[in-house]
Amino acid sequence: MKVTGIEAVTKTKFKVFVDEQFAFVLYKGELSRYRIVADGEMTEELYQKIRTEIILKRAKLRALHLLTDMDRTEVQLRDKLRQGFYTEDIIEQAVDYVKSFGYINDSGYAKRYIVSRQGSKSRKEIYAELCRKGVNREEIDAAMEECCEDDKEEEAIRTLMRKRRFNPNTADDIEKRKIYGYLSRKGFSYESIRNVLPLADY
Repeated sequence: MKVTGIEAVTKTKFKVFVDEQFAFVLYKGELSRYRIVADGEMTEELYQKIRTEIILKRAKLRALHLLTDMDRTEVQLRDKLRQGFYTEDIIEQAVDYVKSFGYINDSGYAKRYIVSRQGSKSRKEIYAELCRKGVNREEIDAAMEECCEDDKEEEAIRTLMRKRRFNPNTADDIEKRKIYGYLSRKGFSYESIRNVLPLADY
């Protein structure tokens, strides 16, 4: 095997290409330790040693750190690992590793997300955000059914009205139409809006 390229990522980190293919990212000290230089030879044994003992270990620790730092979906975790220049097979093993400890669970993530946001966002907004975060629709539907409370959407409407300093008792018809349109665009149901603004006739 031949080292066909070494490209700087930062002053201390470098992409290593083997046989014209991106292989992994190593630190400057690791390049020196393993005597890796451009146009140099690399044995299959060394290649596998670096992948398993350095890169995979690093990816697993990075995955754990990312999940400790904040709650993430599986898709979000994979995206963050890709940003660290880990190859797909290494990412797969790192994700399997954290899954084996129950550290990543999209269903649980969806439930926690719904509970924490349903007092400030519409169900449609929450649904769309969970889709963007990579949670599949079946898991979102199940979490919605389990966690959504009927009065929370109306609570969210009141929260948004307070943030916009909207007072339904003093607002004129134009102001009411504006807030109604705003709430509709945010995804709140007609029924929920009418329950909070019962006198509005739009």
